[in-house]
Amino acid sequence: MKRLLIGLSSLMVLSTYLTACQGTNDEEQVNGIEEGESEVHTDEDHAAEDHSHNGTNDFEAPESIKIEGVADHYHTGDAIELTAVLDEETEYDHWHWYSRESADEEWEVVSGQETDTFTGEATIDGLEIKAVLFDHDHEANVQSAPVVVVIDDHHGHDEESRQIYQGYFEDSQVEDRELSDWEGDWQSVYPYLLSGDLDEVFEHKAEDGDKTADEYKQYYTVGYETDVDRIIIEDNIVTFFENDNEYAGEYESDGYEILTYEAGNRGVRFIFKLVDGSDGMPQYIQFSDHNIFPVDSHHFHLYWGDDREELLEEVTHWPTYYPSELDEDGIVRDMLAH
Repeated sequence: MKRLLIGLSSLMVLSTYLTACQGTNDEEQVNGIEEGESEVHTDEDHAAEDHSHNGTNDFEAPESIKIEGVADHYHTGDAIELTAVLDEETEYDHWHWYSRESADEEWEVVSGQETDTFTGEATIDGLEIKAVLFDHDHEANVQSAPVVVVIDDHHGHDEESRQIYQGYFEDSQVEDRELSDWEGDWQSVYPYLLSGDLDEVFEHKAEDGDKTADEYKQYYTVGYETDVDRIIIEDNIVTFFENDNEYAGEYESDGYEILTYEAGNRGVRFIFKLVDGSDGMPQYIQFSDHNIFPVDSHHFHLYWGDDREELLEEVTHWPTYYPSELDEDGIVRDMLAH
């Protein structure tokens, strides 16, 4: 009997020892990964990872992405709609967009932008945006060169600028301007009116204006009509493109004139006279762009002819020009902002 009790006691001790060893092995497997095993991440683990991958988000990946859709300029509050286009097809689809307010600041990931398209609102002038595509290991595979959001409200944000744009200013505020303020390649908006692309603009004006959309279209048809569908201004040389013909002339400043309109507001004509050039060029050209002192123009109304004073009387026919690089959407967006 005594031997039986000793045997049972030994068996219990051995069982307790084996159980303790098993518990230790289980704990080691929970707290660590045994040799030869692979660590597995869940989708939640990946989503929680910080995609900066380094402290600056200044990736060394090649720039093999082009960003399409960036406008020449935006107005405050405009929608920004961009698309990242790969130079070559890839199996990866893990996108992130980054932005920074200047080159002196760090890139920051833009929350919620995780596809090849970006949507946002234009609120910061000079904002830089770039797209980065990551591989399956969350390493930057390719990236885009940054694009810059340029905001230009033309008439400014302050009340004084708005008043000037609407034609209310003091004579003392007006300053002479150089022809370089209008330097560039310009297109007439008249073809867009004829094609119906500007109908949205006239409908918008009719919502708060004193004319119907059709009446506005008739009014602007008279104003915009012209055969000069393109103008290039460079180094005081003005070139007209009219019916497949090209004429050029050199112009110099001939001062400005302040005009008062029937509505009570005013405008300024900046005048330039021909000093040398083709026979087909007018003796005088007069610019009106709602600005009254030196500043780069973003669109303008142009009057031309051989009689300086007679041109000043013209208030119903004002061919209008926008940068040639703008398409119909860009022109409509700009017009709707005014």
